[in-house]
Amino acid sequence: MTIAPLPIGAAVAVRAALSRRRRLSNSLVLLHRRSLSLAAADCLSWVAALLGATLLRYDFHLVTTSHIRFLALVLLAVLTQSLVGLAFGLYTGRWRHGSFEEAYAVGLVVLTSALTVTVADLALGHPIPVSAALGAASPAFLAIAGLRFMIRLRSEPRLTAAVAGTSRVILFGAGDGAGSVIAAMLRRGSSPYLPVALLDDDPAKRRLRIHGVPVRGDRRALAQIARATAADTLLVAIPSADAELIRDLATRADDARLQLRVLPSVSELIDGVVEVEDIRSASYSDLLGRHEVDIDIESIARYLTGKRVLVTGAGGSIGSELCRQLTRFAPASLVMLDRDESALHGVQLSIQGRALLDSRELVVADIRDRQRLRAVFAEHRPDVVFHAAALKHLPLLEMHPDEAVKTNVWGTWNVLEAAASVGVQRFVNVSTDKAADPISMLGVSKRIAERLTSWFSTRIDGTCLSVRFGNVLGSRGSVLTSFEAQIAMGGPVTVTHPDVTRYFMTVEEAVRLVIQAGAVGRSGEALVLDMGEPVRIADVARRLVDDSGRDIALEFSGLRPGEKLHEVLLAEGEPDLRPVHDLISHVPVPALAPADVRGLDPRLPAGDLMALCREVAGASMRVDAGEAPSTAAEPDIHDIVRDQSARRRASDPSVMR
Repeated sequence: MTIAPLPIGAAVAVRAALSRRRRLSNSLVLLHRRSLSLAAADCLSWVAALLGATLLRYDFHLVTTSHIRFLALVLLAVLTQSLVGLAFGLYTGRWRHGSFEEAYAVGLVVLTSALTVTVADLALGHPIPVSAALGAASPAFLAIAGLRFMIRLRSEPRLTAAVAGTSRVILFGAGDGAGSVIAAMLRRGSSPYLPVALLDDDPAKRRLRIHGVPVRGDRRALAQIARATAADTLLVAIPSADAELIRDLATRADDARLQLRVLPSVSELIDGVVEVEDIRSASYSDLLGRHEVDIDIESIARYLTGKRVLVTGAGGSIGSELCRQLTRFAPASLVMLDRDESALHGVQLSIQGRALLDSRELVVADIRDRQRLRAVFAEHRPDVVFHAAALKHLPLLEMHPDEAVKTNVWGTWNVLEAAASVGVQRFVNVSTDKAADPISMLGVSKRIAERLTSWFSTRIDGTCLSVRFGNVLGSRGSVLTSFEAQIAMGGPVTVTHPDVTRYFMTVEEAVRLVIQAGAVGRSGEALVLDMGEPVRIADVARRLVDDSGRDIALEFSGLRPGEKLHEVLLAEGEPDLRPVHDLISHVPVPALAPADVRGLDPRLPAGDLMALCREVAGASMRVDAGEAPSTAAEPDIHDIVRDQSARRRASDPSVMR
């Protein structure tokens, strides 16, 4: 019988499998040998400890009534140490040698062995004094634990001389992140980095050394330490570092002629383990965003896992990232709704790795279409809704305020109404910092959407709230994208005003806040992330130009209609309440009934429509601290709408009645 040869690909796979099996087998044999050696050393430690404690008790004259019973106690100590140690993982590679966890396990095993020997000594008629049986525990523990610490010390990486091409690195932050990354640098003989110094602003760490690397000062000493150590790189070794800290260190690194490197943020790290490969250049997301908020995963999972979830605007920057992050929590279904079929194709491809567009969970629909939304909600009956669909470009909406009303106001109303019709449990409306003290059509329309959401929160059993944040890095049409395109074309780079400032966050941070809001937010609120200090747009543009290495001019075009010089996150009179998280403000939002926006007729002249929207958005907007949202001021809003509508109908018979 002849055997057909395996195809080349199969043969390679078989060889790889056999190789992996051999490596695993060799590792197990090595582990077995080490475990036996370690167990034998531990047993010898007990023999020596018992003999030494007994000799010490009798002033080094061994006096015992029965050498047989003494030998029995020694054998019992050895047997107990071996069996209990095996149960506690001392000989199975469960613990890292020299770790606190292993020391704790060693202590428990030694204590168990000592108590066992003591009880046996009493039962056998005191072949050795009880004090010797108990006293042997201390030297046994020191010998067993000490052996493991010696193994740890021998295996610990040590500083070596730098080889050609190795970057000499100063690390900022002498914490756990620095410890992990220094160990990773020294563990690999081919590491491209050699740590030469640590900096930390904490005076208590001035004499600290981590793996032999000393702390030599705080951030103010960076330039001096860089010259003294011939360093060429500064690594921010704090995964939780915020954008303000990274910007400050970036400026200091530039002055000291150092390259800036960072570790990934906490949310980007896998299992919190830092490796050399994780070190990277600082991105503009690091410099402008990076506001880490600890997420209560359990509370989020409770309201998402196994639930039917619907996202409007699923193909947009926020919506698509929202869909990607929501899949982590295993919802029963994830309905992605957008009017752009190409955008839905892209988001399905990014989540599933394929885009056949053959799932009913992909919905092409416009939130302006009230009947279509009703049908979609009736079919899918979502438990949780994230409303991210909106028009967001400020200059365009200033020119076309009617479109802002159709989408941001009436569209939100349609989504809220459809959600209420199927008994949605949680509704999260995505808003913007421009809704705080709004002066633009974008801000006004989103403020009205916040207030409509607050009104619906009083009419349904579920939770309805809004989330408000600043500029999102990486979103379509963001300022960074515009600057990079202008630089690629050779400039000039245009900024509206030399002093204009904005708040920034990454799209990942924005979406984490949106998801967190569904867990911790209360009905009728707007949740606002503390985004640190605002950033001057001109500084951002200059850094981009400097990094490009090109001689490109900066031009100031002046503020456009509806733009603020400085954005705010909280409107005047809005209380800054932070009952759950230090970085998240809970702002009560006064309700606005749907009946009060019916006078916002898109067919009105642009100027009149904008004026009317501002009046509706601003009516009864002030809420005192601790006061729940209410509709007490609704008659004033009715009067505004009625009077404005009457004037429009009198001047223009074509206006819808």
